[in-house]
Amino acid sequence: MNKFAEPNFMGRALELAQQGLFRTSPNPRVGCVIVDAFGKVLGEGSTQPAGQDHAEIMALRDARERGLSVEGATAFVTLEPCSHHGRTGPCCDALADAGLSKVFASIADPNPMVAGRGVSKLRERGMEVSVGLEAQASRELNIGFFSRMIRRRPWVRMKAAASLDGLTALFGGESQWITSPPARADGHAWRARACTLLTGIGTVLADDPRLDVREVDTPRQPDLALVDSQLMVPLHASIFKAKRRIFIYTAIQNPEKEALLVSRGVTVVHLPNSEGRVDLAAMLSDLGRLQMNEVHVEAGSRLNGALLQAGLVDDVLLYLAPKLLGPGIGIAQLNALPKLSEGAQMAFQSVDMIGPDLRVVARMAGHADF
Repeated sequence: MNKFAEPNFMGRALELAQQGLFRTSPNPRVGCVIVDAFGKVLGEGSTQPAGQDHAEIMALRDARERGLSVEGATAFVTLEPCSHHGRTGPCCDALADAGLSKVFASIADPNPMVAGRGVSKLRERGMEVSVGLEAQASRELNIGFFSRMIRRRPWVRMKAAASLDGLTALFGGESQWITSPPARADGHAWRARACTLLTGIGTVLADDPRLDVREVDTPRQPDLALVDSQLMVPLHASIFKAKRRIFIYTAIQNPEKEALLVSRGVTVVHLPNSEGRVDLAAMLSDLGRLQMNEVHVEAGSRLNGALLQAGLVDDVLLYLAPKLLGPGIGIAQLNALPKLSEGAQMAFQSVDMIGPDLRVVARMAGHADF
């Protein structure tokens, strides 16, 4: 019916998908709404933590628990239903077996194990399938999953908190706190959605941060990746306090230190480049291999600059406080440009007030063109 061409049911499915923001990693965030021929909602669901039920199964279960039949119904799903056996069974089979007649899928699944096979299988089972409703919104919600499947590396989001004149700390190192409590809590929500938090040894030695999620409720702590070329991390560092996986990327061999770290459950990875530092591109490829969708960077100006210079940052998440600090440490150490026109081109994704501070999300030009 014409009302199924309207985005309201898919919009609700996207709201349900958003509920999985902190929990579905490494799986995509997916929502599903099942409606009857008159537009009555029969069941709703969103993807649960990895290894548990997907959105379609949750929606079918919801309908059963309401005592409603889904025979001949239509499903609105924010991602193509899976067609393969993983930790769970194929969702396309579950929808067909339940007797649904039509599926609106927001966007095709980029996973090579699906990639159109779900749509084909549904059609083979006699179901009508339409793809494309709210596709951009669904892709953006799962930009890290799409990045890992297509580019074979995570989506990298670099976060910084600065004054209006671009300072993240005074020359003496003092940086707590430039922004307000609401901005810090918002930053923790962005931490919570990431698969991995990435920092550098300079930040660990200078600030001894925990780098975990504390300001918002989350069912899991993101993993931590540390760039530590010379394996200088202290064994008593606060990053070891949270229960999570920790990966330390280094450029040297230090069997004694490595043994101590491994005994604490840390994974040490050797990825030296020709300059005796960590090969950052190789590190991101390794994190992709480990099924990391989104990497949230909270580092100092040196690592920030290295990632930016290498073209490895996709989004910049910047909190600006309404204050001026004068001389100090900037967001990133970048090489001097010979011409203004050679600056990295970006596009604003959003600009919002968070308490008294400004939150800016900007995207590197062309980085989402995959």
